[in-house]
Amino acid sequence: MDGLHFLYHTAPGRALLHPLGSRALSKVCGAFLDCKLSKPLIKGFVKKAEIDPEEYIMDGFTCFNDCFCRRVKEGLRPVEQDPSVMIAPSDGLLSVWPISEDTVIPVKQSEYSVRRLLRDSRLAERYENGLCLVYRLCVNHYHRYGYVESGRKSVNRFIPGVLHTVRPIALEARPVFIENCREYTCIRTEQFGVLTQMEVGAMLVGKIANHETGRANVVRGTEKGTFLYGGSTIIVLVEPDKVAIDPEILAASLEGIETPVKYGQAVGRKIGS
Repeated sequence: MDGLHFLYHTAPGRALLHPLGSRALSKVCGAFLDCKLSKPLIKGFVKKAEIDPEEYIMDGFTCFNDCFCRRVKEGLRPVEQDPSVMIAPSDGLLSVWPISEDTVIPVKQSEYSVRRLLRDSRLAERYENGLCLVYRLCVNHYHRYGYVESGRKSVNRFIPGVLHTVRPIALEARPVFIENCREYTCIRTEQFGVLTQMEVGAMLVGKIANHETGRANVVRGTEKGTFLYGGSTIIVLVEPDKVAIDPEILAASLEGIETPVKYGQAVGRKIGS
């Protein structure tokens, strides 16, 4: 029995979830990973996560989180320039789910409502019969992320919560996305209507670090922020009849298969373009 199965599928394990998923523990872990004492962890992490040194800038690290938030080398994450195309805001494993009667079912029986996800009934109504794009980041992924589209962003809204892992075993057992800490902003765009882009924290993630928290004009593909240690998730909510998702991505999602994508990659196209 592995550790996550113990935590999510046994009574003693579930008793440990509360302290392990607490923001207090996350902050303690984050503080350690931000200090120079964590630097010896880097070598083992790079090897275990199979991080390709040819893809990233791998020098100048003073602590573990410097490595975790490493920058990709110039030119390796080109952003699709066709304005009619929707891009991936991050590296990750993408699933796309229809929003039907306010409910999204991302995996098996772990269903949740958009109202509970956003804690805003009026905003949730905008996305009924639309799409929910879920980008799940593992620890080996590039943990910097960008704006999904150009436009005028709203003030960020932070919703406190706990910090479950975003591994599939947890998603099957709990409605993780409506329990975890998360932060979102709405972007009023010319191509795709009003998009909501949300960052979701995960177990032992020290921080969701967005660069801008107030209203601003933003450009798609420019860096929006970073996740510190841990697997994390980005959710993009799209209004109905705005985007046609790549058929291969959509077909895989319907089979319960996540599609690997890269920051800036095209994942769909404006309907009618």
